[in-house]
Amino acid sequence: MILKTVIKNIRFKPLNAFLSILLLTAGIGIISLLILVQEQFEKKFSRNLEGIDLVMGAKGSPLQIILSAVYQIDTPTGNIKYQEAKKWMKHPFVKTAIPLAYGDSYMGFNIVGTEPIYIEKQNAQIKEGKLFEKNLEVVLGSDVAKKSKLKIGDTFFGMHGMVSNDEGHKHKEHTYVVVGILQPTGKIIDKLILCNIESVWLIHESHEHDEEEETEEHVHDEACNHSHNDDENDKIIEEEKEITAVLFEFKNKIAIIQWPRLVNENTNMQIASPTIEINRLFTLFGIGIDTLTYLAWGIMFISFLSIFISLYNILKERTYELALMRISGASRFQLLQLVLIESLCLCLVGLFSGILISRVALFIISQAAEEQFKLSFNPFEIIWNKELPFIVITLILGIISALIPAIKAYRINISKVLANA
Repeated sequence: MILKTVIKNIRFKPLNAFLSILLLTAGIGIISLLILVQEQFEKKFSRNLEGIDLVMGAKGSPLQIILSAVYQIDTPTGNIKYQEAKKWMKHPFVKTAIPLAYGDSYMGFNIVGTEPIYIEKQNAQIKEGKLFEKNLEVVLGSDVAKKSKLKIGDTFFGMHGMVSNDEGHKHKEHTYVVVGILQPTGKIIDKLILCNIESVWLIHESHEHDEEEETEEHVHDEACNHSHNDDENDKIIEEEKEITAVLFEFKNKIAIIQWPRLVNENTNMQIASPTIEINRLFTLFGIGIDTLTYLAWGIMFISFLSIFISLYNILKERTYELALMRISGASRFQLLQLVLIESLCLCLVGLFSGILISRVALFIISQAAEEQFKLSFNPFEIIWNKELPFIVITLILGIISALIPAIKAYRINISKVLANA
């Protein structure tokens, strides 16, 4: 009976109810979306920093070095000499030093030259095949394998730069061969194509040679495309080669404090701290999140005010009906329940709609972020420690907004109402 009356009351003023639900949906949707984005954003960024104390790269923006070397979502500041970097990589304080070299891609996924220890540090494991051992052998991240449909033994050409279509320059003089596929990790390595550094050098050595003799026609037979020719490796002069960055983990944490100044002042390279730069990024990101959160709470406050006004007006207009209900046997407590349940129904509809819309919005954001920044979000994740208290607070505020009308209904004077009818 109470539920039927509640539905009738809501239908009595449908526009008021719709406005209340719409405002509540907007506020809840924004806050829920911000909770999901902030939590997953920080979690993903933090997970990729495991085992990385400092990053060495070319002089430029420290944040750009971190974003390009650790997260692969920005262009590098430049290249550094491998032999010069190697001196620092062999320092006694260094526990692990992982060189990275890149500049090419396939279907928008970076082709990264590195060492097998990079895969180990990312806690990634081989799902199919094996690790790369020879030139032009590659291991695919799980997302790359899924989207490219490449399998063990398949071959492909790399493209110069980050290009997601076939309009870029293809390195057709050398063919990459897929020898391994990694299991999903939820880290950036899922979106990378990994090979040894010599492969990157070999590709770009040929590319530079082509640019010098661009007026000549080059005819390539099968020997040019052979991916396991050890003689080509011998032609690479390591002293002249460059890499993009080096990821460091230290035995002695004092080096984390000392190295940035030493390297930045005495070399043409630069050391950047992932922790400092990402915390700075989180701070800037957090300011925007806080601003939008305050805006959303403001919208929700207006929504609860709308619910209060709506219930209060309905109560004034239907006082006579409530008096008749009391005569028909309804208790004071049932009238109190009637008003409170009506408010909770509006809140629950707003909650459900807001949470649903936040998931849809996050799915759309995830598609765009994955394409441009290699960041994906899970719209189905529930952040219980943040969303549950938020839901409880919303319901409590819904009850509070109905409290005055509910008390007024509880205290209704039957004889006075009927006498004035």
